[in-house]
Amino acid sequence: MEDFLTPISTRATTNTEDLISVACEQTAVTTRYKDSWNTPEEILNVLLNQPDPKTFTEILQWLGAISDGKHDFNIKVPGPKAAQIINCLVKECVPIFWNGFVQHQEKRGAASKPRRLLTRCLSCIAGLGAIISQVRLLISKQREVRQPIKNTESTHSQEIRDLLSLLENMMARDDFVMKLRDDIVLYSGGNTVLQALWWKEAVSLLAGGKLLSVAAEANDVLNGKSQVVLVGSWLGDGAKYAAWLGRNITMIHVNDLDKCSADRKVISLILGKALKLGYPDQLAEVVFASTSNGDATSPGGLRRQQYMIRSLHGSEQRLLLYSIIRVVSLRHLSNTEIRDNKSNFEVNSRSICSVAAWLAALIGDDLVLKDAIVEWLTGSQGGGIGMGIAAHRAVIAALAPDTDRMKDLLRSLLQFFGDKLYIRHTAIFQQEVNAQVLLLSAGIVNRADPRYLAEMTRSSLYLNAISNRLAASSPRSRFLGMGVGMTFSELVDPVDNRMTFSSEEINTNDGKWYRSLTLVHDRIDVNERLKVVKNENEKPMKIQEKESKQSQKGSSFNGVIAQTSKIISIEEIDDETESDEEDIPAYQKPDSDEEDEDDDPTLIQRHKPQAPVYIRDLISGLRDTENYDRHKLALSNACSLIRRKASFGTEVQEHIKELATILVGLGDKWKMENFKEWRLQAMIAVVVAQPVSMGQWFSMTYFNGDYSLGQRSAILSTLLMGARELGGYGKEDASLTGSGDVSRDAFPSKRLPEKAHKMYAAVEALPVNELAQRLEKTILRPLAAEVADKATGPNALKVRTFSSRMQVEKKRKKAIPNDLAKIVAEGFFFPLTGRWRIHVDSFGKSKTVHSSPFLLSQFLKTLALLLHASGSSTVTLPQMTAEFWDLCLSLRAAGLEDVTVLEALLFSFMTILDINGNNLRRVAEESGKELLETQSWVEQVFEKAAGGSEEGERIRMLAAGVLVTTREVAEKYQRLLVGELLNYT
Repeated sequence: MEDFLTPISTRATTNTEDLISVACEQTAVTTRYKDSWNTPEEILNVLLNQPDPKTFTEILQWLGAISDGKHDFNIKVPGPKAAQIINCLVKECVPIFWNGFVQHQEKRGAASKPRRLLTRCLSCIAGLGAIISQVRLLISKQREVRQPIKNTESTHSQEIRDLLSLLENMMARDDFVMKLRDDIVLYSGGNTVLQALWWKEAVSLLAGGKLLSVAAEANDVLNGKSQVVLVGSWLGDGAKYAAWLGRNITMIHVNDLDKCSADRKVISLILGKALKLGYPDQLAEVVFASTSNGDATSPGGLRRQQYMIRSLHGSEQRLLLYSIIRVVSLRHLSNTEIRDNKSNFEVNSRSICSVAAWLAALIGDDLVLKDAIVEWLTGSQGGGIGMGIAAHRAVIAALAPDTDRMKDLLRSLLQFFGDKLYIRHTAIFQQEVNAQVLLLSAGIVNRADPRYLAEMTRSSLYLNAISNRLAASSPRSRFLGMGVGMTFSELVDPVDNRMTFSSEEINTNDGKWYRSLTLVHDRIDVNERLKVVKNENEKPMKIQEKESKQSQKGSSFNGVIAQTSKIISIEEIDDETESDEEDIPAYQKPDSDEEDEDDDPTLIQRHKPQAPVYIRDLISGLRDTENYDRHKLALSNACSLIRRKASFGTEVQEHIKELATILVGLGDKWKMENFKEWRLQAMIAVVVAQPVSMGQWFSMTYFNGDYSLGQRSAILSTLLMGARELGGYGKEDASLTGSGDVSRDAFPSKRLPEKAHKMYAAVEALPVNELAQRLEKTILRPLAAEVADKATGPNALKVRTFSSRMQVEKKRKKAIPNDLAKIVAEGFFFPLTGRWRIHVDSFGKSKTVHSSPFLLSQFLKTLALLLHASGSSTVTLPQMTAEFWDLCLSLRAAGLEDVTVLEALLFSFMTILDINGNNLRRVAEESGKELLETQSWVEQVFEKAAGGSEEGERIRMLAAGVLVTTREVAEKYQRLLVGELLNYT
């Protein structure tokens, strides 16, 4: 330490008057204005000279004394002096005093008076704007600063934390926006133009995204490059911020319900802006729950909801209505579908009737809302896709009293149903929903006007629709056409002249379920109140609390038992007996227990947690993240327990969705070594237990859930590995999921250090990438061998070696039972492609988390590997091929922007051609246009791809593999492709 400072020269002095005089002068700055704070200029001068805490508190009291009439200066009224003082408070005073205010609150457990005064002074439009501007400035400075020393924090980051803490304290109450609006009305002096300008600025800050975007960026900057995501401010969390904004809007709405129409513009402006933040469902959920006061069907609740939704513009009304329908269906309707018999329609009948009554009252006679309902049902933009049959039944029942609107709806649905382009290019998932809504609407129209439905069945629209469906190449599209045709014929034709088909598929439970949709008759029940569906996530919490209490009681009870006396029998042993036991060998003493090595006996844990035996114990252990031993034991045994219980009893079936929700959102709080492997194995076990329902659930969660990139990637890996296990590839993929006995340290010299390996090798370690590389080699190896064989000379000059029959039989692989082929389309493939179409229709070309290069490449590889695992003999292979090919061609522009997406696209094209290798003639007949488009685009990619680098050579290799196959098909079936070639050119 002494070497850090080297004296250059020394000088002795005895004059200390200068130092004393400076200190006195500094003190005089604050004492001189103590009794003369009558102008804002003097206040600003004192604030700029760094006052002491007592003086600062008195200044805040003076600034907040406008209501007492002591002075006429108001800091909340926008003006030059008020802006200067607010900027001084934010830039100079908050970094000095705010941290001390927070520490004072933590020590005493109550908010300090200076903190309340400061938040009151800055709770205005100018205060919010100054804080947001300062946080934005500090963020830019923080990004320019180099990485700080370990375990230290830069000054800018601490100031950002203080400002975010200040904002959280200012906006903690649910009436913050209402008080801000009241201040605008109070201090504007009755000037409506000024009120409108101030309110517009406040809405721009709060609901326009300025505050949310700055707070989210601040959270990202504070997390920095740390691998552990810290808990940031709730102001930067979009879902929490939207919920807070919804509560504030509801507070204004409830208080202004009986006021003039000017207040409607206030609500419509902020609500319309808030809906465009990107979290309409969270906002609608809070608005729906708050305005109904627990009873949405009450006159007061309906009046508030009608008042709110009708104060918006047309597009905003649609957005809020669609969000409310989604929220209501999740809260009050069950999305479980059991397609066994007609009695299953009665499961949700009462709930559907109550939701239909509420929705009919909410819509009323509003033509804009009715048109929005029709648009939602037609699914032209994917609004009602993926919601479940219960939601569609409720919405159709609400619209049923308007017969003319139902007829228009039926005609629109039938027009979509029979369109050739719709049949060929729309995801089968969306086509199924369209058919369901069509049959439900047909039943209502038939009961209201049977003659109209009979005339429609004889129209060209209906006849062309059924003909186009029956002529479709997809088996599922033909199935839907047969189902709709038979159902309409049963409604209007006599028994002797009804349309019938001898197909076995139409007589299955699925076909009978579709044909019974016209018999569903949901009535509007005004007397039935909305009831919340039992939440699966709340019950385990109560069980957990109950179990924790029981465990505490049990531990104390065991302690009492240990302290009780016990009668022990004492026997005398003769010396002869001891001599007889001398021949018994003496064993060594057992090793001491690790837990007994602790010197402090109070630290020894006698009651070890046991492995869970029941699914409810497993759920409780997974939720108990505070107990390391119990949490680790539950996670490590989750896979084996789920697989053991899947075919025994109904435990897994009853708790499977709750279990899947916990596993997907589970975080590695304790940094366990095998956390990812254990979680992935458990999620795969969930998929294998119920493939169809959980495959659809995981597909929905991937697109609709609020999860990180890693969690979404884990969902894709789960779907792929679960499907491959059903297809008979479980043993082959054991090493990828960590379930096989494979040594990870087989080549320690080629492995990075642990921290570096986790950071850089995480992407390569994904099962999707590993399987894609294996499949690439499998497909390209025969192509390369064939090309090399052609280069050696003509076949007539080559010597061919014949193998014996025994050797051929020995090399032949045994057939693997493929259970995946029966359910791959319904449970895995079509839900993913269908929801991708919905996502594209909803968000367009805007950048979302699903369109990021990392997730998009994983998504494409997952679909390609699912297609390959299903096998070439899958019945739905033509429809799967058509949908996947269209999806890949629609992403050509994204492939040219990023190399990882380009590689995934080329791999997908290669997989499509390989899996259809046994029937390339069908590919040329049904997908000739797609084949030619693929060949033309891949040729351009191959020419533009730069060689020399490993990445470029890989792209050229994949492109070459695709070109070899496409050219081979084009040469072999060029006569079939002449028509498609003419259309393409």
